[in-house]
Amino acid sequence: MPKLAYFSVTGQTRRFIAKLPHIESVEITVTNPFIKMDEPFILVVPTYVSEVTEPVNDFLETGENARLCLGLFGGGNRNFADLYCFTVHDLEQQYGLPVLHEFEFQGSDYDVQKLESELDRMSQKTKRVSYFNLNNEVNIPVDGMIPLHKDKEAVRAYFLEEINMNTVFFYTLEEKLGYLVREDYIDGEMLENYSDAFIKEIFQKVYAHKFRFKSFMAAYKFYTQYALKTNDGAKYLERYEDRVVFNALFLANGDEQLARDIAEEMITQRYQPATPTFLNAGKKRRGELVSCFLIDLDDSMLSIGRGINSSLQLSRKGGGVGVNLSNLREAGAPIKKIENASSGVVPVMKLLEDSFSYSNQLGQRNGAGAVYLNVFHPDIYAFLSTKKENADEKIRVKTLSLGLVVPDKYYELLKTNRPMYLFSPYDVERAYGKPFSYIDITEKYDEMVANDAISKTKINARELEQEISRLQQESGYPYIINIDTVNRANPVAGKVIMSNLCSEIFQPQEPSILNDDLSYNVTGTDISCNLGSTNIPNILTSPNFGKSIEVAVRALTTVTEHTAINEVPTIKKGNDLYHTIGLGAMGLHTAFARNQMAYGTPESLEFTDAYFRSLNYYSLLASNKIAKEKGQAFHNFEKSKYADGSYFDAYLENEFAFQSEKVAAIFKNVGIPSRADWEELKQAIQTHGLYHRNRLAIAPNGSISYINETSASLHPITQRIEHRQEKTVGAIFYPAPYLSNETMPYYTSAFDMDQRQIIDVYAAAQPHIDQGMSLTLFMRSQIPEGLYEWKIGKPAAMTTRDLNRLRNYAFSKGIKSLYYVRTYTDDGEIIGANSCESCMV
Repeated sequence: MPKLAYFSVTGQTRRFIAKLPHIESVEITVTNPFIKMDEPFILVVPTYVSEVTEPVNDFLETGENARLCLGLFGGGNRNFADLYCFTVHDLEQQYGLPVLHEFEFQGSDYDVQKLESELDRMSQKTKRVSYFNLNNEVNIPVDGMIPLHKDKEAVRAYFLEEINMNTVFFYTLEEKLGYLVREDYIDGEMLENYSDAFIKEIFQKVYAHKFRFKSFMAAYKFYTQYALKTNDGAKYLERYEDRVVFNALFLANGDEQLARDIAEEMITQRYQPATPTFLNAGKKRRGELVSCFLIDLDDSMLSIGRGINSSLQLSRKGGGVGVNLSNLREAGAPIKKIENASSGVVPVMKLLEDSFSYSNQLGQRNGAGAVYLNVFHPDIYAFLSTKKENADEKIRVKTLSLGLVVPDKYYELLKTNRPMYLFSPYDVERAYGKPFSYIDITEKYDEMVANDAISKTKINARELEQEISRLQQESGYPYIINIDTVNRANPVAGKVIMSNLCSEIFQPQEPSILNDDLSYNVTGTDISCNLGSTNIPNILTSPNFGKSIEVAVRALTTVTEHTAINEVPTIKKGNDLYHTIGLGAMGLHTAFARNQMAYGTPESLEFTDAYFRSLNYYSLLASNKIAKEKGQAFHNFEKSKYADGSYFDAYLENEFAFQSEKVAAIFKNVGIPSRADWEELKQAIQTHGLYHRNRLAIAPNGSISYINETSASLHPITQRIEHRQEKTVGAIFYPAPYLSNETMPYYTSAFDMDQRQIIDVYAAAQPHIDQGMSLTLFMRSQIPEGLYEWKIGKPAAMTTRDLNRLRNYAFSKGIKSLYYVRTYTDDGEIIGANSCESCMV
């Protein structure tokens, strides 16, 4: 059984531990915090921040203690309100350790029982196994060689020691399905859409592929995060093949051929549904299949109240929520002519953060949210201050993500250094008759400056730019949405005003008008994100690329047609009218490496252009085909650039031709659309329309990329042997997909790359994607010598100027959004395979 380690200040925690005399425990003291643990343990700490922080940190940073710690029990006093059990949550943030339980003073009998049960549960999980050790050996070079075979051994050991012995065995498929339906694990109504003979056939076809996980991380991710388990979580009820079949049966909605096709695309890992769909499809007790939601608030208490409730409901269903705050009046603005009455956006941010934390999906995980604010909002500095590490606890947001909506006018003011004016949203709405977010600030800026009826504040744009960069250095936030770039490229009616939790969703919204009882006088439209990704290296080997894309589009169409968020009518209305989806891609760097081309080179840009040009064409072809079948186009199709034909101008100007023979050979079986193909498609779309208003979006796709043995999204890998710190188990090492002596030279870390190369690759894809892409910048705190010409002769330390230049470069290249800034510091790095520059495999 795991041990206990504890720290006590007043003696309360010591008295709590004394109630478990049969459990071996170790006390951490101020004079001796450097105790080296040699087996898993649970850490118990009180909440006395100044006294606890240093010795407990010293303890966790001794030896392998942080890795061996299975979780935290926190003591505290509820009278301290927000500071109750503060220390364990601080440790959770700092070390990624799970908070298992909180208790008051010296704990009750229930708290003692809870600790005993957690110790018992952990003892079952920490029985001696070899697969973690085998996986960790991958990071230890032997005689100049990276021992990749150890990861293969880890996969085998994982199945022998964990999966096989803990999987419920059934003699026949009939017995298995009968049990799963009878016990409410699998939806029996879904199975009733098909004959028994067909269900048996599709299981046999999928199992005939003899699928095997190529890495320990892939197997571990699938079985810990996706595989169906018994109600107590102790036994596995399905294999990867079963999850594929249940997805296919659900997403085909009774169409046998479509079920075969979806199963084929998924088992060959050419197409992968997003996590909510892959996890929930086919289950009887399932969550939503949707990845995220976007909602807009207007400047009224009614809308704020409705928005808080919507956030609670959406978070309960499992999706991340983006919330637009730009329409809310600023702090100090009048309410009913009473001056200084408004509290501004910050208190609303705190309410939203608490809502997401409270609505935590039955305790499985906290909800997640992002809030967006226009840079011309008077609360801009207060908004940014909420994410600073030294911010007052009354305003600080810890888990809420921040995004900025940035019009072109901001970049112009940076360049000219003219004064920048921030405008009161309340006054702007009164002047123009519509909410602040729906005003084209670049167009109306000078007009609003001259309007004395609009309250305004003068600031310096360059000082604000510095503040943004400082915060990105410190926290990685805010996201940047180049909103005019987004709307110039928007091919459909309406205005895009914000984005989602990962900054890749760009769809127009329409404002609502509420009655006094919070019912809708006018129901606007908000957004749900129905996502999935193509796996670039695999789908390029498809026998029929166009068919593979059509199958993916049809699978996503089922998701949108099965989504009915009745609790939030604006979300439901938007989904019903527009049938929007977000088909994306992952594995771009893996595709480059396997074809021996460096990330960011001209041939890699041509590869990117060709792939997304083809993805766009075949997704349009599929959407048009579905519109013809259903006799229905998306709402307001006739007002789109598709309907008037102007969308296709860029594709009809010139015939696409490869410059690189290598890239041409890679795409020889794809069927790159010709100018004649585009002309024919244009005529078909103008005649029959499109079923989906929005089709393409590139998500970060972290977990699903591991399962698919490919690099995440479009960005480069971060390490050849990636070091992941997984909660409760410690370090897991993940070799770059298809790592070999041939691919290794092409697997340059994103942190060692000129970020303009990443921006260039994304810029090559962007013209073909109607929505956006999650583009992360990867910065080192000490920038490698020679990477940027402006750093020559200057200190290597990353500065705000570096980030300023890169953001402006992204804007100049037509990038719609910048997601997150990840900063890497060498301090505390595990020395291993990534430090061995001459190693082979």
